[in-house]
Amino acid sequence: MQSYYPEQFEREMACLEADWLRWLPAAVGDHHWKLHTGSAGVRLGDGALGLKWRQAAPRIIGLVQLPVLKVNFRFAGVAEPQRHEFMKRFDLYMQRGGG
Repeated sequence: MQSYYPEQFEREMACLEADWLRWLPAAVGDHHWKLHTGSAGVRLGDGALGLKWRQAAPRIIGLVQLPVLKVNFRFAGVAEPQRHEFMKRFDLYMQRGGG
């Protein structure tokens, strides 16, 4: 989790679009949202978050090949404390790790 989330930023996620779409509802939580092809809109109070994604070339590290999904986040009309609160939950639900 970050300490600050700007109004617009891009991330590379190590997942396929199918994975992202499976995780997205839980990450968004109780906020109203609408899914489109390659994008989604999330209502955050009087503001909104626009998400756009596209599959990129996989990252290859030696014999390991990781999928790459580039995701653009664009907040509109959402103050920094509300962005931070939303992204805290979002990041928690999008975290993946191994044991």
